[in-house]
Amino acid sequence: MERVLITGAAGFIGSHLCDRFVSRGFYVIGMDNLITGDMGNISHLLPLENFEFHHHDVTKFVHVQGTLDYILHFASPASPIDYLKIPIQTLKVSSLGIHNLLGLAKDKRARILIASTSEVYGDPLVHPQSEDYYGNVNTISPRGVYDEAKRFQESMTMAYHRFHGIETRIARIFNTYGPRMRLNDGRVIPAFMGQALRGEDLTVFGDGAQTRSFCYIDDQVEGLYRLLFSDYSNPVNIGNPEEITIREFAEEIIKLTGTEQGIVYRPLPQDDPMQRQPDIGRAREILQWEPEVDRAEGMRRTYEYFSRLSPEELRKKEHKDFSSHIKR
Repeated sequence: MERVLITGAAGFIGSHLCDRFVSRGFYVIGMDNLITGDMGNISHLLPLENFEFHHHDVTKFVHVQGTLDYILHFASPASPIDYLKIPIQTLKVSSLGIHNLLGLAKDKRARILIASTSEVYGDPLVHPQSEDYYGNVNTISPRGVYDEAKRFQESMTMAYHRFHGIETRIARIFNTYGPRMRLNDGRVIPAFMGQALRGEDLTVFGDGAQTRSFCYIDDQVEGLYRLLFSDYSNPVNIGNPEEITIREFAEEIIKLTGTEQGIVYRPLPQDDPMQRQPDIGRAREILQWEPEVDRAEGMRRTYEYFSRLSPEELRKKEHKDFSSHIKR
């Protein structure tokens, strides 16, 4: 039985990856410090013989007993609310954290896949964004703590690949959605979904003409799984190239929920990207992968998932209080 370590295991994408690898017969070691993760996302896995959970912060030394075949590094705050409240921790998990995990991969001779992000492209001057585009990022803006952390993580990963010969994979993840998202975390779909469930008007920043491209979680996991087992070490975009304006998407949410909500407009945050659309030509060619779930079906599944949750369960999906984790 091959063994895989998944960091950020109690998070949105991390928990779905745990499901995939458990179902494929791997022995899965989940790791999370639970700053943003939710044990409810993996509670169904805890009784299984081929799953174990470690409550641990990867910015501290990481030790795993026994052999290890694969590492998937998904431990990182990923929403604006998160990384604006805990900027130091956001920087550390993609610097100290990736250093610890690359060292573990070297020691165990394990292949490692890191979760990078479309945010490495910043507010792009090229559209759509291909992996060859270097990006347009403001290093000292509030968003820079996330954007630059991920860019450094890519650099560190490639350095270990070139210098130590570590087998590495880099996934540049575009907006992903589905069951187990954390509501109201500052990203488009969780924010709209939370407001829709509470019957509130939907908040659009700017005039709503900025675009995003949304990938359903099942498609995202399939792309990541194929990337891990590919022979390709350079970055690969994993996302859905179907682009939509934020204003049009808000109208779709209102139609989906069947409510009388309106749209309210607020000032656009600093350095918020105006366009976001992946060029997935590399994923199509190398992984023979492209999304299969269209946005209407994916949003229907997502809304049904949250509609079934009790009020208490919905509250647990709200963003957390980070005050106990903030360090000077």
